[in-house]
Amino acid sequence: MIPKECKRLAEVDFPIAVVSKHSAREKSIRHGHPSTLHLWWARRPLAACRAMLMALLLPDPADSHCPEEFKAEARKLLAPLPVSLEPDDDGLRRALLKFIGDFSNWDLSNNSRYVEAARSLIKAAHGDEVPLVVDPFAGGGSIPLEALRLGCDAFASDLNPVACLILKVMLEDIPRHGPELAEELRRVGKEIKEKAEKELAEFYPKDPDGATPIAYLWARTVKCESPNCGEEIPLMRSFWLCKKSNRKYALRYKVLRAKAEIPYLDFEIFEPKTDSEVSNGTVTRAKATCPSCGKVLPPERVRAQLSAQQGGADVIFDEKGKRVGGAWLLAVVTLKPGEQGRQYRVPNSFDYKAIFKAQRKVQEIIVNSPRGLKPVPDEPLPWKHGHRAIGSPRVYGMSHWGDLFTDRQKLGMIIMSKETQSLPDGPVKEIIALQIGKAGDGNNSLSRWMASSENPVNLFSRQALPMVWDFCESTPISQARGVFLSGISHAAVVIESAINLMPGQVQQEDACSSSLPDQSCDIWFTDPPYYDAIPYADISDFFFVWLKRALNDNRFLDDPLDKENRLTPKRKELTVTTVASEKEKPKDHVFFEKGMAAAFLEGRRVLKKNGLGCIVFAHKTTEGWEALLGGIIKGGWTIMSSWPVATESSSRLNARDTASLATSIHLVCQPRSDNAFTGDWIDVIKELPELVCNWMERLQKEGVRGADLVFACIGPALEIYSRYSKVVDAEDREIPLGGDPMAAEPHRRGYLAYVWEAVGRVALEQVLGTAEAKAGDSTERALEEDARLTALFLWTLQGTNGNGARVNDKDVEEEIDEDEEDLTPQRKKGGFNLIFDVVRRFAQPLGIRLPDWEGRIIETNKGVVRLLPVKERAKQLFGDTGAQAVADQLEKSAAREVQLRLFPVEAGGFVPKIRGRGGKRLKKVSADVSDEDLRSRKEATTLDRVHAAMLLQTSGRANALRALLKAEVERGPDFLRLANALSALYPKVSEEKRLLDAMLLAVPK
Repeated sequence: MIPKECKRLAEVDFPIAVVSKHSAREKSIRHGHPSTLHLWWARRPLAACRAMLMALLLPDPADSHCPEEFKAEARKLLAPLPVSLEPDDDGLRRALLKFIGDFSNWDLSNNSRYVEAARSLIKAAHGDEVPLVVDPFAGGGSIPLEALRLGCDAFASDLNPVACLILKVMLEDIPRHGPELAEELRRVGKEIKEKAEKELAEFYPKDPDGATPIAYLWARTVKCESPNCGEEIPLMRSFWLCKKSNRKYALRYKVLRAKAEIPYLDFEIFEPKTDSEVSNGTVTRAKATCPSCGKVLPPERVRAQLSAQQGGADVIFDEKGKRVGGAWLLAVVTLKPGEQGRQYRVPNSFDYKAIFKAQRKVQEIIVNSPRGLKPVPDEPLPWKHGHRAIGSPRVYGMSHWGDLFTDRQKLGMIIMSKETQSLPDGPVKEIIALQIGKAGDGNNSLSRWMASSENPVNLFSRQALPMVWDFCESTPISQARGVFLSGISHAAVVIESAINLMPGQVQQEDACSSSLPDQSCDIWFTDPPYYDAIPYADISDFFFVWLKRALNDNRFLDDPLDKENRLTPKRKELTVTTVASEKEKPKDHVFFEKGMAAAFLEGRRVLKKNGLGCIVFAHKTTEGWEALLGGIIKGGWTIMSSWPVATESSSRLNARDTASLATSIHLVCQPRSDNAFTGDWIDVIKELPELVCNWMERLQKEGVRGADLVFACIGPALEIYSRYSKVVDAEDREIPLGGDPMAAEPHRRGYLAYVWEAVGRVALEQVLGTAEAKAGDSTERALEEDARLTALFLWTLQGTNGNGARVNDKDVEEEIDEDEEDLTPQRKKGGFNLIFDVVRRFAQPLGIRLPDWEGRIIETNKGVVRLLPVKERAKQLFGDTGAQAVADQLEKSAAREVQLRLFPVEAGGFVPKIRGRGGKRLKKVSADVSDEDLRSRKEATTLDRVHAAMLLQTSGRANALRALLKAEVERGPDFLRLANALSALYPKVSEEKRLLDAMLLAVPK
């Protein structure tokens, strides 16, 4: 056994870069990966979980208390593997870390040599007592699954019933039944699919020429309200059907109008030669444009009309089956025997006839269904005052989960559920029920057609319920991922990939009230909910309502805390924005922190005296971090180390104002001693800067950058703070974790404000120099506030998986096809974005006053700060005459006159044309601002002059640029120092980087 005094590997070192590489790569792996069994949000990569578990379970060979028996056995076990074994204990530590990093590779996850070596190492450390790993927020099950892979016992619990069913299948059923389960699943799945296809055949007829429809492309419709028009407007974000380099198909229309009749659109499919031949869509940001008269229907009228149609996903027929309104079928995607690729055709009367029959069939089923659970989900959708990402459907008249499906889609789900319900209870039935949920994710009225890949996109490509104007309905025989039971083969491969696992234990319970006895587990390792980022309960209801209809009776399909609740538990769910009913208010920061403290207190209770905890978090908002950390401290834990692991692809973060980091921070903790001392604030604050500086250097060598680096430093900073029962100042006032960052006194300001300040100063020193890091506290000359703010902004934007990126309109349109009214305007502008609170936390402690630079170098809107692109500063810097006029003056002037003529001059010197936030005038300057300070605000700063040079570079006036650069070199070193620093900070693909580098080449040698 590992002595209590002996440190584990996770407390002293971790192979960050290697594990990060394998974790990020795992996101693109599909074949055999457990994530293909069923969707769960923010699922942790297996690579990170496997590596961290190994580091938590193994002792540090370089620790003086590490048993010699373990070290001898470890050398023997590692000898046959490709690791370098050195004779000393430090060398053995490096060998173990190399093994952990290598084993995090997905390709080696089922390699018998590595699996057996890992299990034997753990046995050598723990003896015959098999370690128990506990995860109380198990979700998708990555942590407990990897515990089973390593030969440990695993106890996984979650309050959410959908998560529990996934966990039961993955941790109990698959290990217990093995490959035989895969064979049975394929057999039963094939039978059900064939029965369903037969029953649905008349509702998805083949074409007369033998072609088979595989997808139907629909648009919701509204009526033009212009008095002389009244045309039916199909709401189309784009008229492209296929947009590949070698294949292009699109829709085009003619406006037809008989005398005294309402105009209508006649569509045809064509092959455009250029993109300009394809008309723009008819809807953007919930505003619909009439193709006939050009009138724009405002969002409130679009909402009103769609609300009257309950969302507008269904066709409206008259009694004879003639379409008179509602959804408009615009194109049908088919496969033709003997022809390669997808074909496209316009709809015909047979297509609508099949829809009419499906509607009547659904109504017949509803009327004839027995009392009790209705065949179509009538449970309410999430409430509008809950999470901002899930309120759109209600705004457009969809109030029940069944409203997200067309009648024909409902029919398919009903038939699949009925066939599954007739199966005998057991794991096969549960897995097929999960696949029905996946089928719904890929086939509903919020699923899009992606022209670039000619495939449907499932609803939950993000953790949201977006409003989609034009949508894709897939057919039962479609091979698209997530359509009906196409996922059966994926599930079968997952089962076959689970090698030699012992079953774990799954329990549905509240993390704040564990059923485990005291001091029963060795490792308490969990990934708790992300504050307000993901409304797990709300969005999992999408699957829950169909699982209830496919499974007669299941121990997980109830709310254990409220038997009257028809949906997943919400009152006790530890998120901020989930609401249980229309009358309840969203939860808040206090609820989250108290809940986390209770959960962490339970973790402390069930953990053995020599056990370790590990808490994963990946939220970018400071509120989320403070609430989580507050819960950890109040729960009685001490943070021992903090390891950032890159778990997300860089493309997911580029140009996005998301609340997620590229890295997940793994906080390694242990229970704080009941006899912990009171800390002296002077000692704590003295130790903080050096610790932050050393840790930043270490992480940067591992490739951790920007915001990831900022939040990764919070963990080590908490090592100091959390080791004490409390921290007090000289007057015995307690220093809280969080507080008012604007306050001057530590007991009001809070510890985390000093952490941000320490990180900011180290960052500034790295990118600009010592003077800037000590600005405000030093007599040394420093660059102005705007330069420091810009440098910090760009430094924070740097990504662990690549540089930060400019907001890109094309990326946004491709990825977000929804009601965009709530999206911040800066998504459509250039520049670089950061969450306001992150910018504020850096700026305030370093004496940077954000309001002074509003409208000059930054723009704040809806909680996001945009760093203005250089091109937007042209008028501000050069006035109405522009860069060309200034260039003329520069070329005619002597170098000594350059600085006087560079910018527009008004009485009293240079005054940039600065507007306040939203174009308003700046507020009156307070009386306590000095004359010197006012004068400095009017003068052109070093950043102004660098930006001016960049604009001259883009204007192509080489002589003017050379004159300016010559004058700046003679002025002093600040200009080139800042220009070089910004060149290193701007994203590699940005226009600013290109201009700076070109401008620097013109600097006289």
